[in-house]
Amino acid sequence: MRLLISFAALFLSVILLQLSSGGVGPLDALSGITLGFTRQEIGLLGSAHFLGFFIGCWWAPRLMGGVGHSRAFAAFTAAGAIGLMSHMVVVDPIAWAVMRVASGLCVAGCYTVVEAWLQAKVTNATRGRTMGVYRVVDMTGSFAAQMVISVLEPASYVSYNLLAIVCCAALLPLTLTRVPQPETPSSPRLRPGLAYHRSPLAAAAVLVAALSSASFRMVGPLYGEEVGLSTPQIAWFLSAFVLGGALAQYPMGWLADKYDRRYVLVWLSIAAVGSSAITIFSAGLGTTGIMLTAGLFGLTTFPIYSVAAAHAHDFADDSERVELSAALMFWYAMGAIAAPWFASLLIDAFGPAALFVMIALGHILLVVFGLARMRARPAPADRTRYTYVPRTSFIIGRLTSRFRTGNSNPADPPADQK
Repeated sequence: MRLLISFAALFLSVILLQLSSGGVGPLDALSGITLGFTRQEIGLLGSAHFLGFFIGCWWAPRLMGGVGHSRAFAAFTAAGAIGLMSHMVVVDPIAWAVMRVASGLCVAGCYTVVEAWLQAKVTNATRGRTMGVYRVVDMTGSFAAQMVISVLEPASYVSYNLLAIVCCAALLPLTLTRVPQPETPSSPRLRPGLAYHRSPLAAAAVLVAALSSASFRMVGPLYGEEVGLSTPQIAWFLSAFVLGGALAQYPMGWLADKYDRRYVLVWLSIAAVGSSAITIFSAGLGTTGIMLTAGLFGLTTFPIYSVAAAHAHDFADDSERVELSAALMFWYAMGAIAAPWFASLLIDAFGPAALFVMIALGHILLVVFGLARMRARPAPADRTRYTYVPRTSFIIGRLTSRFRTGNSNPADPPADQK
């Protein structure tokens, strides 16, 4: 408990970051609609966010190595606040895309600092409980961030200013904490090919996870507006997706540990195709139907990244954990950069249902590829343990190293010493 209390400043900073950076995505989409941006321009904003996210994931470990955790956190937070406050100074979609690069940089950079700080302070004896609390904080902040737009007026200087204030407030807990910052970490190498070499199916699955999650969260407000939802209803629509994903983590983790993870991925994708179809046909069934299908969509698509990551780590040794997590994050970022813009093009050409048609097609391809991979090689004899992966940084492999190695008891010796 004393350890968790010592992390209270970090957790508070995470919640404030989620409220500000998580709220800017749907607010930008609604503001773009109000200001007359085209659908492609609104999709470009989401893609720009993930471009900044990728840059932040790559740069953050190196910046921490140069200036330390606290200064790196301050630099990334300042970038996010500048991007937020600049929105109503220059009202132009291209300029906003540049600002969203700054917001993505802020999210990835700040989370990398927080996660590196946690990793450096916990031990195997406390890692599981600490990460459990961190996951609750992360999900709570993500849920609340989607609700923020229900009280913020689109295309308003005050709305963006409030988000910038919350972003700046995230600086206070971490910079004022008396807990000494850790030593600067060594940065892992980025080896994108490692994910494909260890598991082609896992690399494909994280691309499809990006196709589902990034396009829904960044273009979802555009879909909601097209099907007649009000701004508060769009907030609930996005929150239902996050809530469905949160509820799915434990049962999907249990299934992924009990059965061949490739079967779990295949059946999750089949369920995602079904939930996409239900979402398309429920658009005319009223608000309640739309909300329920959003939750179902989150339940079937949200866990795919974590299952894919666990499957990839089944074929890796301990020395590759961090770099494999980085490689998976790379492929997710590549898919997330392209997905929102491409989804907006399809919505513009074929209507709001095209978003879920695109996602369903991606999962159909994943099902076919998964079945092919099951014929190519058998399941591994020794498997790592499933754990929820927040998809926030290249440091996440270190945070879950206790589970990746399969030692549920930290007092147990390594397998080769038993």
